[in-house]
Amino acid sequence: MRNILLIGLLCGAIQAADVTIGTATAQAGKRANGFIRVAAAVDAATDIPVIVINGAKTGPKLALTSGAHGTEYASIIAIEKLAQTVDPAGLSGTLIILPLINVASFLQKVPHLNPVDGKNMNRLYPGKADGTQSERTSWAITKQVLEKCDYLIDYHGGDLDENLRKYSYWADTGNEKMDEISRGMVLAFGLDHIIIQRNRTPVTGTTNVSRHAQTLGKPCITVEAGHAGTTHAEDIDALVGGTLNVMRHLKMLAGQVTPVANPIWIGRYATVTSEQDGMFYPLVQPEAYVKQGMTIGYLTDYFGEKIRDITSPMSGVVIYVGAVPSMKKGDNIAYIGEVVDHP
Repeated sequence: MRNILLIGLLCGAIQAADVTIGTATAQAGKRANGFIRVAAAVDAATDIPVIVINGAKTGPKLALTSGAHGTEYASIIAIEKLAQTVDPAGLSGTLIILPLINVASFLQKVPHLNPVDGKNMNRLYPGKADGTQSERTSWAITKQVLEKCDYLIDYHGGDLDENLRKYSYWADTGNEKMDEISRGMVLAFGLDHIIIQRNRTPVTGTTNVSRHAQTLGKPCITVEAGHAGTTHAEDIDALVGGTLNVMRHLKMLAGQVTPVANPIWIGRYATVTSEQDGMFYPLVQPEAYVKQGMTIGYLTDYFGEKIRDITSPMSGVVIYVGAVPSMKKGDNIAYIGEVVDHP
């Protein structure tokens, strides 16, 4: 009887407890779907879809957030696909998945912003409990996801007007232990272009989800794939496969991981913006190498007459370039990244 009791206690020690996020409660070895409900206040209520996959064995909690910009479709589809492939019986720990944060943007096909309040849903963390819908959503995610998870991966991609290559962000925060963990995560994810974020300066005011997670001491990375609203298999597969590799790296799944061997580290990048309204014609593609002063595109007026050449402010690699002709004064035209030998 004593041996049977001991075995039972040991088995219970390694079995995961129930995990509740919003209305979703997943028992050990199960998955559950639900919503993080954001009540109406100064504007409309919203429900954020949440998927909780609770492994049969204990382990870390990894949060996956996507769809803050509701027309970055490749990242949204990738996270939904991932959620369908992970078997909780073989999982150690818990996945907390928010596949679509900005539901209104998705339904109304509005890039960059939440059409309910006109705000960027990835610039407002930690949010406000009594703010507008975007602020209340950020507050709910902070309290129910960021404060409960151990690690975070935030997913983005080329919005309707953006043409970009696959890349990830790794942050140099000055927290040596956290930076080492997140560096292991970004190398395990496997995208071969990595932008270094210099995040040693304390945050003042609101910020994006990954930067706020860092202030909470949570190792995190940001990944981007997809362009101009497309859902190409190669982009979706890169995001799904990279996530599974990070899960193996964190010992949430069995299997070995081969980190990306020779990544291209981008130490800083310059943003090229439009000085006037017009029609934009790109002359370069993402991943092209350019020299300072090289023409990367041009603007015409509405009669087709060229009014300005667009030149690169620095030598480096094209990370992003505008994907559509529409261009108003102040819009981003391109990002040019400076390649460095080592982070």
